[in-house]
Amino acid sequence: MDRLMTKQLDIAYEDRLIVEDLNVSIPSGKITALVGANGSGKSTILKTMARIMKPKGGGVYLDGQSIHRQSTKEVAKQLAILPQNPTAPEGLTVSELVGYGRFPHQKGFGSLTKHDKDIIQWAIEVTGMNMFYDRPVDQLSGGQRQRAWIAMALAQQTDILFLDEPTTFLDMAHQLEVLKLLQKLNEEEGRTVIMVVHDLNHATRYAHHVVAIKSGTVVSEGSPAEVVTKDVLRQVFGIEADIIPDPRTGVPLCLPFELASEPNSGAADRTGSRSENQQAEEAGKALQPV
Repeated sequence: MDRLMTKQLDIAYEDRLIVEDLNVSIPSGKITALVGANGSGKSTILKTMARIMKPKGGGVYLDGQSIHRQSTKEVAKQLAILPQNPTAPEGLTVSELVGYGRFPHQKGFGSLTKHDKDIIQWAIEVTGMNMFYDRPVDQLSGGQRQRAWIAMALAQQTDILFLDEPTTFLDMAHQLEVLKLLQKLNEEEGRTVIMVVHDLNHATRYAHHVVAIKSGTVVSEGSPAEVVTKDVLRQVFGIEADIIPDPRTGVPLCLPFELASEPNSGAADRTGSRSENQQAEEAGKALQPV
C-alpha cells in the first residue's frame, strides 16, 4: 500500500494558482522521479508534499493523515528533505551537520544521546564520508557536500526521502556518485525516494516510477517505459526525440534531435520562474528537517 499521496491538491503563490486538483500516489519502497520543463511546477509539488509549502486546497496524506495537520517534529520523524543547493554555516563540520538530523528525536534542548551518536556515525559510514568526519562542509567537493547533506537526511531515520535536483551543478562523476548512493539506499535500506530530476535519462535509469508534469498538471505517470515516449516528450518538453533501449538495463533513453513544431512553453507557463527562483531563498531552511 502506498503511504504517501495527494488528493485534489491545489498550490498557489499568493492568488496565483500553480497546481490544481493534483492526485498523485507515491509507490512505497521505490524511487520516484518528477520530471518536466523549467517552471513546470515539479519543485513546487515536491516542496508541498514535503511540508515546506502549504497547499491552497486539498491535501497531502501520509498513512491516511494530512501532513499539514501534524506537528513539524512528528512529520520530521517520517520524512526528510534535501532542497536544491543547500548551504551550511561557515566552518560547520560534517559530523555537526549530520547531527542536525537528530533534531526531531530530541526532547527540548537536550544534548545528543549515545543512540543519537550511533545513528550519526552510521549515516556518515553508509554515505562513505568517514574520512571527512571533522572536515568543514564548505571545504568539500560538490559530490562530497551532497553526500554529507544526504547523511544528515538519513540521520533523521525516516523511511521517505525527498530530494530537489540532487545532481544540479555536479560533474558527471559526482552525479553518478550521488545517484548510485540513492539507488543503494533504496535497495539495501528500503527507503522511498522522491526526487526532482533535471536529466530525463537519469530518471529512466534510476527511478522505478516517473511522473511527467507540465503547467502543474500530471501528463503521464508510470514506469519509465510507459512515460518516456515520443508523444509525452513532445507534449511535456516540446522536443522531438528518438527513444532507444539502454544497452545495459533496457530502460528507455532519450536522444533529442530538434524542437517540436509547436515548441513547449514550459519555461514560461503559469508557474513562471518564481517557483524555481524561490529555491535559493528556501535553501537556507535546510537545517530545519521539514
